[in-house]
Amino acid sequence: MRLTMVVVWTTALLVLLQKTVSSPDSSVDRSSQNLSSVPPDLPGTTESLDLSRNRITQLHSGDFQNTYLLKFLNVSWNSLEDIDAETFTCTPLLENLDLSHNGLKNLTGQPYLLYTGNLLVLNLTWNMSPTMSLGSEFSHLAKLERLAVGAANISVGDFKNLAQVNLHTLSLSLEDELEYEAGSLKDVRAHRLQIVLSRSQIMDPDLVSDALMLFVEVELMNLAGGFKTLSKRLSERVEIYTSHLYLNKISIAWTDLTNLVNATLHKNIAHVSVSDVVMFNLPFSETEVTKTSKMKSFTVRRAVVKSFIFSQEAVYNFFISLPVESLTIVETSLIHMTCPKSVSPVLHLDFSHDALSDSIFSRVEGQQMVDCENLANVRNLTLADNNLKSLHILSERFKHMRSLQHLDLSLNSIVFDGSSECFWPLGITILNLSSNGLTESVFECLPKNLQTLDLQNNEILAISSSIFKLENLSTLNLNANKLRELPACDTFPALNKLMIKSNSLHVPSMSKMETCPKLKVLDVSDNPFICTCSLRGFISLGITSERKYDSGVDIINWPLGYRCSYPEAVRNSSLKDFWIPEVLCNVWLLAATILVPAVILIVTIVALCRHLDVPWYISMIWQWTKAKHRTRRRQVGAEDLAGVEFHAFVSYSQHDADWVHRDLLSNLEGGLRISYHEKHFVPGKTIIENIISCVEKSWRAVFVLSAHFVKSEWCHYELYFASHQRLSRGSDSIVLVLLEPLPQYLIPSKYNQLKSMMNRHTYLEWPQDRVKQRLFWANLRAAIQADLPNAPAAQIQE
Repeated sequence: MRLTMVVVWTTALLVLLQKTVSSPDSSVDRSSQNLSSVPPDLPGTTESLDLSRNRITQLHSGDFQNTYLLKFLNVSWNSLEDIDAETFTCTPLLENLDLSHNGLKNLTGQPYLLYTGNLLVLNLTWNMSPTMSLGSEFSHLAKLERLAVGAANISVGDFKNLAQVNLHTLSLSLEDELEYEAGSLKDVRAHRLQIVLSRSQIMDPDLVSDALMLFVEVELMNLAGGFKTLSKRLSERVEIYTSHLYLNKISIAWTDLTNLVNATLHKNIAHVSVSDVVMFNLPFSETEVTKTSKMKSFTVRRAVVKSFIFSQEAVYNFFISLPVESLTIVETSLIHMTCPKSVSPVLHLDFSHDALSDSIFSRVEGQQMVDCENLANVRNLTLADNNLKSLHILSERFKHMRSLQHLDLSLNSIVFDGSSECFWPLGITILNLSSNGLTESVFECLPKNLQTLDLQNNEILAISSSIFKLENLSTLNLNANKLRELPACDTFPALNKLMIKSNSLHVPSMSKMETCPKLKVLDVSDNPFICTCSLRGFISLGITSERKYDSGVDIINWPLGYRCSYPEAVRNSSLKDFWIPEVLCNVWLLAATILVPAVILIVTIVALCRHLDVPWYISMIWQWTKAKHRTRRRQVGAEDLAGVEFHAFVSYSQHDADWVHRDLLSNLEGGLRISYHEKHFVPGKTIIENIISCVEKSWRAVFVLSAHFVKSEWCHYELYFASHQRLSRGSDSIVLVLLEPLPQYLIPSKYNQLKSMMNRHTYLEWPQDRVKQRLFWANLRAAIQADLPNAPAAQIQE
């Protein structure tokens, strides 16, 4: 029957897990609502439930029947007096249970714990249990890591049921009237013991002895007295098992503190940490410090001084003289730290989050500042978040730290104006100058053997190539500065990792990257990239870096941290998705792409034009257009046409008469009056008289040029008289028609006038192609067209 129930519950739990694994209602807060019982309307998806500060007096078996996924339950600060045995049967995943500050009367009978086998944290402090005797139910908490309990009496055997439970931390909250029996903690198997005292309580000496003998780490909280007893027990015990001692929230006099520290230095407690400490009755003179010890680290965190008049130098000298490997004083209003009077064994110093100034470790002798020479063994020095200001002065302060390797000066107000020379220890390989006010001049004041340099969050605009080489620098962090371009690696030949995130970089220069042969990691994310052709090389590098097997540069945060800021059309788009064709970015390729088709097109057009005689058509149309334009522009008056009877006189060789009669006259005489010698020469008159008469009576003279024309003597006379007539009627009174090709060398020298006319005038060429002849006749008509007065009656009758 029991096995069947287990199977049913397991199946139901798995189904519910599948349905609610991504539910947003996993955390429920019902604290401070004056509840008297567990609310019945809890969501089934609840994983964290806070019922603290209510009036709940009892937990019942059905209170959590719907919260199968519950992992964290806080029922502290209620009035709990009883918890039913089967209260947590429906919460198999419960890991953290807080029942502190209630009215549970004993720790012996807690049967509900039998159903909390997955508990990791259990808090039962500040209840009403008179004794610390833990019941057998605690032995079932095999996974328990942190247990917090409290009682007025602790006796031998109280923790026997925890003997098989391997705790990390056992926390004991002790009441004012504590009765402790020596050896009561021997059954506890825990790495750390935390003892929380009330403010007025004095530490029990037997409890101190057992704690130091049985636990690796011991933490004492709210300790306000009993320090002499603690120091005495530390001095008396030969063997101490504790290696880590923590004193938290304590109030202590200077004498008690120094005695306790000196007593601890004699033992094998390796690490001592004092947090939230209030010190009073501080000294006016020096306090002796044990010269040798086994202690490795001493830490003070958030120390407050209640004395107004004391010797600050005596306090500083005590701490800086501690014979430890690591000294830490942080989150304290520490305004100065002196130099130890002898060579210090300290390897690690941490004075971060204090109020130190540039005078750190120095002293004044007469009118001169003397730098410290007794911290030569320090390897790591952390001075983050102080009041440091001058990089040059700080280099002076640390120049005698010959072993210094790691220096952290971040979160200060450090500047450097470049006017002074800096003197750093040669061994510094790691330097953190982040979050200061440094400019590019800082590169003139750096240790020469640096391997890692952090300059993020400063005011650096550019890195000059004229600075001295940092031969060993492999990691350079320039995030959150104002750089506009990548630095060249001429000054960083060994650079392996470069970070320039959140600067003003528009286009990472590939030529600059080529100067970095050892660069393997690059971060230039969150910069205002201008997506143009210049960015194509970097985009290609980013895409290549996605291939993990590639041995090139690894681009950090690619592609999520890389977006275009300009132009507007691609703003906020990923660089990975930005693409410009190669032809638009390569000048020679673009020129070839444009010029080659253009040349081909021009050659094709020229060839087609020559093949189709386009130039001839253009020439003829141009002549026709000019003729029409001249006709419109020149207003022919009646006086100009006085005595004009014909539109044109045609002069031609008798050998060309067939063409003239067949083609020319048949195309012109319809609508135009044409004069020619065969028809209009008057018998009885001399040829010269007829020529002169016909030319004078004609608006234009048309000369049909051919090889026969230039051989005709009469044609020459006609041309001669027509050229004289041109003086009175304008240069366009003569129209030349080239019947056949007539090279200049065929024209006799006596026809100089004809040669001159052919050079100055555009002549009409007779085309053999019938298609072209229509345009030829249109041009010829336009050239001789005019509104002539009516012809004489005799002429009409003819």
